[in-house]
Amino acid sequence: MHFLQKIVLSVICSFFLFVTWGQEESKNIASPNLLSITLNNQGVPPEWALLERHLLDQIYPAAREFVKKYTNPDGTLKWREEWPGIDGSDDGYESFYNFSLYSALGGPMAMDSLARHLWDGVTRQFTKYGQIHDEFDAGYDWMHHGESYTYFYFFGLTDPLNTMAKERALKFASLYMDPAFGNYDPELKIIRSPLTGSQGPRFINTAEDWVTHRPILADYLLPYEDIDGIDSSSLWNDDDKFPLILDALNERMMQGDVPLNLAATSMILNAFMYTGEEKYAQWVKDYVGGWMQRVQDNDGFLPDNVGLSGKVGENMNGNKWGGYYGWRWPHGLMNQMEATYIGASNAYLVSGDSSYLELPKSVIKLVEDQAKLDNGLQLVPHRYDDRGWWDYRPMAPKYPAHLWFMSRKDEDWSRAKRLADRELWSYHKYLNKGSQLVRGMQISENQEFAYKKGKGDSENTIAWMGFLEGENPNYPVDILKATYGEVLKRLKELRDDTSLPDDQDVHHFLQRNPVILEGLVQLMLGAPNHIYHGGLLHTSLRYFDPENRRPGITADVATLVQRITPHSISLKLVNLHPTERRKVIIQGGMFGEHKIKRVRQVIDYPFQFNTINAKYLEVDLGPGAVGQLELDIERFANRPSYKFPWH
Repeated sequence: MHFLQKIVLSVICSFFLFVTWGQEESKNIASPNLLSITLNNQGVPPEWALLERHLLDQIYPAAREFVKKYTNPDGTLKWREEWPGIDGSDDGYESFYNFSLYSALGGPMAMDSLARHLWDGVTRQFTKYGQIHDEFDAGYDWMHHGESYTYFYFFGLTDPLNTMAKERALKFASLYMDPAFGNYDPELKIIRSPLTGSQGPRFINTAEDWVTHRPILADYLLPYEDIDGIDSSSLWNDDDKFPLILDALNERMMQGDVPLNLAATSMILNAFMYTGEEKYAQWVKDYVGGWMQRVQDNDGFLPDNVGLSGKVGENMNGNKWGGYYGWRWPHGLMNQMEATYIGASNAYLVSGDSSYLELPKSVIKLVEDQAKLDNGLQLVPHRYDDRGWWDYRPMAPKYPAHLWFMSRKDEDWSRAKRLADRELWSYHKYLNKGSQLVRGMQISENQEFAYKKGKGDSENTIAWMGFLEGENPNYPVDILKATYGEVLKRLKELRDDTSLPDDQDVHHFLQRNPVILEGLVQLMLGAPNHIYHGGLLHTSLRYFDPENRRPGITADVATLVQRITPHSISLKLVNLHPTERRKVIIQGGMFGEHKIKRVRQVIDYPFQFNTINAKYLEVDLGPGAVGQLELDIERFANRPSYKFPWH
């Protein structure tokens, strides 16, 4: 094409786009300042789009069957009359933890109403049992609080103007901001115990507190090896010996702060996104900053215990290890990775300062510096105590994957790939060869991708990253098929379930929840699913239906994020309706934290649209339209908020 022809074509296109934008802007019912573009190219919908819409539509009846089977009309679980100890309320909430997220993705809004009804039912039920006081857990750790309140955070995504949810958000945050409750020391900026809640810090534990948890902990290693008369973890179940373990916990673990408490930042940030009040943002930055300073003061080592005076090792004979859910007991590395990531990502979200990510990076560096190579796999130590580093295993790949997602740095992508099992990263190569994947158990006997299930649905992160790199081109179809198969599997389990309430353990219901959203989050929002133990869901995008004024993708529309770079997102959109137009609003980030700077429509070659510089963009999809957009993004340019475009 000659230079003059290019100029003429550019002028024509610019005029067409100017006219289109002006027309759409005047029609827009969501916001008078919301720019809109039109996609009219018709096409046969790809298989992933059909599967995505099918899954979005069919999870709802599956969830209703689950609720009918296991709950009473008042929202309580069909379960036993009594449940002692401090453990359990988290599992009640976990049974329905992602129901509102389903509505936020585009599932029926009736699901969100049901989720709120069930939240109230579980709250009343576990108040009766004794675990809940004044609507909040009386006193437990932030791994379990995190499991509970992820459910609560999703309410902000579906109705940020809900008065009751907002009031509860502020009340719950005050438990950790108001010194009167005793949970937080504003001078030292420490949470004063690993076990906190609506009744303040729990410095002294009783045998009654641990009665339901003792059989579980008997399967773990002992918290310490120097407790007189205790030489086996089985002694958790010995009524004569257990008091010795309990005394050690009370003396060494229960007074002062631990990294696990970084998950509390999600609760404080939740209040910020309802109100925008700076005091919540400052709390998050101060608390995370305190842990970063401790790492710096200890030559890059994350200490797992801080006494009430603010001194590391105060109750551990000066040891940097030995804290509750710390480097030794009970999980080791997992809790240090999750807590530091949650705290750092929340501080980054509210500040726009990426340096907070140095906190989880310091943990990864600690263990990666000790890594060993075994049969092509990088093994890292998961525990630390007097013997040094030990318990070598592969790192769960979702942790470095989450870190890359927040930082978007090449070095973090390379690390995630380096620490991953290459067979999971490039599983399609093994499918094509007809071989069986053994390590990850990702491939079923008939050589199909099988859903790898874990608590919280976040175990398929590495295969998704392989897709982003072009290694697993069929991943969208694979994960959606596998997810639907898992939904059917769980429905069969609940239909075959003839157990009685007194025979069911506290995990019975959450293990049968058929609402499985990992694949939808990855494909639609361009993100790994959230860290289950209290992490907020950080995403590349989210969607709103402007004509029905509701959160989530518009009916008949399917979306796929197929590429993510530090500054751009490639997004496919499909309108499955053959005769009607559909509109959808795209937001930068789950909380509007990202700015959409420019957008290009990809057909045979890219059309450059004008600068947008807003957190929202509306797309008008013609009947049967299939299109692709390239979005230029400025990340963390806006203050995060739960507000919708029309608020």
